[in-house]
Amino acid sequence: MTLGTVRASTLGERRVALVPQVVSALSKKGLEVLVQSNAGREAGISDDAFREAGVRIVSETEAWESDILALVTPPSDEEIARLPSGAIVVGFMQPLDVPERIARLADQGITALAMELVPRISRAQKMDALSAMASLAGYKATLVAANRLPRFFPLLTTAAGTVRPANVTILGAGVAGLQAIATARRLGARVWGYDIREAAREEVKSLGAQFVELDLEMEDMQDEGGYAKALMAAKAEQQVELLVPHLANSDVVITTALIPGRRAPTLVSEAAVKAMKPGSVIVDLAAASGGNCVLTAPDSVTTHHDVQIIGYTNLPSTVPTDASFLYARTVSAMIGEFVEDGVFGANFEDEIFKSACVCHEGQVVHERVRSLINS
Repeated sequence: MTLGTVRASTLGERRVALVPQVVSALSKKGLEVLVQSNAGREAGISDDAFREAGVRIVSETEAWESDILALVTPPSDEEIARLPSGAIVVGFMQPLDVPERIARLADQGITALAMELVPRISRAQKMDALSAMASLAGYKATLVAANRLPRFFPLLTTAAGTVRPANVTILGAGVAGLQAIATARRLGARVWGYDIREAAREEVKSLGAQFVELDLEMEDMQDEGGYAKALMAAKAEQQVELLVPHLANSDVVITTALIPGRRAPTLVSEAAVKAMKPGSVIVDLAAASGGNCVLTAPDSVTTHHDVQIIGYTNLPSTVPTDASFLYARTVSAMIGEFVEDGVFGANFEDEIFKSACVCHEGQVVHERVRSLINS
């Protein structure tokens, strides 16, 4: 079987789904690896580097005709039409956000594995693309905030006087939030972290940050997959109000709260933005899912009440070399798990395959995706 990848067609996407470092392991599985010419250029990977690893550089058309296709972003309708029936596609598919796309893939006779749906179990950690990209997003969000903030992050003592450290608050202590906390701490800021999950408290403190304490009664707010559950409406409104005085004392707020398959929860109200100091910065990592701040505009930098609000939706793509390496490792691990002697085997008895497979043999097979299509 052939395994191919193509140059991403999504505007601003600089990552590539395969890198030379993963080719050897895939070749040992009996796969011939094909890469579209210049597919890795934006990530700093030349065609020659791929050739040295044993890749065959091909045209765009030949790459799209691969038996297995590794993608970074979901295929467009035009790209789906180019896929040969029976092909296997592995990558980010946005199945809970755009379930109709999965129906179109099924109609085309495609087997699709969505990297977003990899279960959070020990055996699947090496395939956890979401966590890999979230770590990069948290890191880069902190650097973006530091660059935009009109003051220093660290304490600075000079002959001319002492500059006090910036106050940084991270809302959401998942992978992205914890990386943002660690990065802000390394830059010398005073850092607070907040999450509705009780399990996050010790993780925040272990990184040297303070935990934001709200007078809000919580039950166990972590689901079986390790994600935060959605709050009931009344508690969600109370949470937003209780956060206002703390956010008012923050120079930087980085929001990372997401609930899979749902609109991002509101954490930062307009009242909170008004209460912040002029020149303060909000980086909203949930911008692609509606935003944690009510004033966030996706892929834009806007200013409201003298506060900059940054809604970049693809920060991992701004560090494409390392992002491509990490993403390719997860994708190759997923493909390698179900290929033996050059043959891909669908295995619905396997927990990973069953969780990630969204369509197969002309049918949408993922129950949640199917329910969204039928709703």
